[in-house]
Amino acid sequence: MRFPLTSARRLGLPRRAVSQILLTQLAIAAGVVVLATGLFLAPLSAQLDDQAMRRALAIAQSAAADPSLAADLLSSGATADSPVQATAERLRRATGAEYVVVLDLDGIRHSHPSPDRIGLPVSTDPSQALAGREVMEIDEGTLGRSARGKVPLLAADGEIVGAVSVGIAYDGVRDRLLGAIPGLLAYAGGALAAGALVAYLLSRRIQRQTRDLAFSDIAGLLAEREAMLHSIREGVIALDRDGRVRLVNDEAARLLGLTPQHSPATPGTADTADTADTANTANTTGPTGPTATADPARGLTGRPLDEVLGAGRTADVLSGRVTGRDLLTVQGPRVLVANRMPTEDGGAVATLRDRTELEHLSRELDSTRGLIDALRAQDHEHANRLHTLLGLLELGLHQEAVEFVTEVVGVHRTTAEQVTEKIHDPLLAALLVGKATVAAERGVPLRLASASLLPDRLVDPGGLVTIVGNLVDNALDAAVGSASPLVEVELRAEGRAAVLQVRDSGPGVPAAHREEIFTEGWSTKQPQAHRERGLGLALVRRLAERQGGTARAGGTEDGGAEFSVVLPEALR
Repeated sequence: MRFPLTSARRLGLPRRAVSQILLTQLAIAAGVVVLATGLFLAPLSAQLDDQAMRRALAIAQSAAADPSLAADLLSSGATADSPVQATAERLRRATGAEYVVVLDLDGIRHSHPSPDRIGLPVSTDPSQALAGREVMEIDEGTLGRSARGKVPLLAADGEIVGAVSVGIAYDGVRDRLLGAIPGLLAYAGGALAAGALVAYLLSRRIQRQTRDLAFSDIAGLLAEREAMLHSIREGVIALDRDGRVRLVNDEAARLLGLTPQHSPATPGTADTADTADTANTANTTGPTGPTATADPARGLTGRPLDEVLGAGRTADVLSGRVTGRDLLTVQGPRVLVANRMPTEDGGAVATLRDRTELEHLSRELDSTRGLIDALRAQDHEHANRLHTLLGLLELGLHQEAVEFVTEVVGVHRTTAEQVTEKIHDPLLAALLVGKATVAAERGVPLRLASASLLPDRLVDPGGLVTIVGNLVDNALDAAVGSASPLVEVELRAEGRAAVLQVRDSGPGVPAAHREEIFTEGWSTKQPQAHRERGLGLALVRRLAERQGGTARAGGTEDGGAEFSVVLPEALR
């Protein structure tokens, strides 16, 4: 499998997805560390400057608070051996300040670390301090750049007599800043190393999950998966670990009768057959394969499976509550074969195949075999009758021969006439005549009830033929071998409704199982080689509910079974 080169490949970047993710994570981690370091250093310099200025101001305030300093300033001159110089130098050495300068109202220094500068005007403007305001600043002076604090010097009577200026060498502040950088870089390096380790571990996890594929490979596989899912003629539905729908392809939506606004059908309402037909016709085939005019998964993904399909065997099979291979289920008018495979993440993928046509063919095969057996028996009986007729003619009993032929022909004619007099729909009439022939060969009389009367105004004769055929077949199987075998069919119209009742002389259905027998797969018969048992009655109920009707099982007075089907809108 080859995929086109991506832009990352052309730029010389690694092709594997895990390598690209690792490099991206490392770049992000490095960028975050650099940004955090810069954001930390930017205010740190300002904080150190502020701390230095406040320290200088505090030293100046302490010096100005000494009342003897103001008295010495007023009583002594600006000389190197004045008490003001001695006090200032003692304070400077004690605090570690760069200088402590005391000046008078004229701005003349009375103290300075360099005695030769005593008696000279200060190099910076002292007007704010001499005006009674405290000052903090970073400024350039005779000793270089420093953080300064200036306060007014007050006499005992509160009058301003001078000012005190204290400076902290700015080189010390810069040294503190530079001294903090190695530790900060060490922390940043540790954070970067931790980020790199986490990025590596995460990339290894992603490598295992993506099977070490490149992004182009993943994109190609995704495109191929979408094309495959929407082109195959097998339904696929994926579920997550919580039983929510994760994926539905076009065929699954068609088979299950799902639409984006689908809601499960309820008994007595139209089933999903119409929506299934709509979903089927919504699909079109283009030059590159099947495409859908609307995404079938829209509105379905993320919803619980039971909410999408409603309660029933189909939901039980797809969710895993019923296990096995090639499980049969009925959804709407369709007979489906479902298989379910769990996935590594706790979810599952289920596949669906339409077996409706195959089931119909199987039932037709059963009917054909029954007819063949009936014809074989009729052939044998016909040969016996011909031999009897030949004997009568050879004996010269011509009148007896005529009566014998009339009797034989009359039996079959009477059956056909009785059916067509009461059942006016040709399909149903033909079905019942054929079933009567098969029943006669099996030794079970098939009788049409006297109350039967059905006009030729059926909306869906094919559906009613399927219902009658299934019920009559089941009744014949049950009646064979009973003491007085009999199957009675009653078909009548009540307004626009068609009412069907099929009674047999078999062992009957226990009251506890009269609902369970309509479940797919439930049967007391042995399965045949070419098809599964337990679908006939389930299909009868689904076809009845599809037309808004009902199908129920009951019992007769003689202990046999009675099946009743009511189709409220069966007649035009």
